[in-house]
Amino acid sequence: MIISASRRTDIPAYYSDWLFDKIKEKTVSVKNPMNKKQVSKIDLSPDAVDCIVFWSKNPKPMLEKLHFLNDYTYYFQFSLNPYDTDIETRLPPENELVETFKKLSDTIGAQRVIWRYDPVLLNVRYTVEYHIDKFNELARRLKGYTEKVTFSFIDFYKKISDNIKLYRIIEISLEEKNILAENFSKSANENNLSLDTCAEDIDLSRFNIEHARCIDDRLISKLTGNVLTVGKDKNQRAACGCVKSVDIGEYNTCTNGCIYCYANQNTAESIKSNKNQISRN
Repeated sequence: MIISASRRTDIPAYYSDWLFDKIKEKTVSVKNPMNKKQVSKIDLSPDAVDCIVFWSKNPKPMLEKLHFLNDYTYYFQFSLNPYDTDIETRLPPENELVETFKKLSDTIGAQRVIWRYDPVLLNVRYTVEYHIDKFNELARRLKGYTEKVTFSFIDFYKKISDNIKLYRIIEISLEEKNILAENFSKSANENNLSLDTCAEDIDLSRFNIEHARCIDDRLISKLTGNVLTVGKDKNQRAACGCVKSVDIGEYNTCTNGCIYCYANQNTAESIKSNKNQISRN
């Protein structure tokens, strides 16, 4: 069994103490997000868990506690984006996040820290040229600290439609996607990074860009030394390459304040606190 921790919230940033308590207890209760009355008991004993995949924008709170995971195989999906506090309203400054990324990599190895540049969004401030420059800059800064970068283009979920309008986020044309992909590929190649896309149905193979498996049976097999046989996760989007996992997070509990987030139903507080800043951009 693969544990996803978590697509629904940032467990490393806010709930690592809770997680380590559950690991100590070797079990966790998970509510069905579609039916809160349906609760599943998940076995977290080392024998039952093939791998834990952590998703985070700021795993700094976990750095001094990783020894609690000595009996487990795990890796991190670390989202490090080029946005200011108008878009990612409650994250630490970029330089601090880069240092956290490097420290995590130094601790567990570059193979187990995957950089996510996700999602790419465009407005009057965050242009194609801006993303090309920032991706290249971050790729240089993270060289040697990761082996792979995954990116995606923003999805216009209904629940973030108000934010789309307020932040003047625009649709990304096919031409713009190709320009971004070509330049990202060049930067990745120059910095010894493999490059793939998360849940994108666009074919970018001519730029040497693959489709990602963020929950990756191939990587897990490599880390454990045992071939893992597990099928595609049918609960994810059609273009998602992830294999089946059990997510132990809960929606509407992350306070990173990212305006593009699909996992929080109510982003009104973030919108209100940033209206004045947006009007100036």
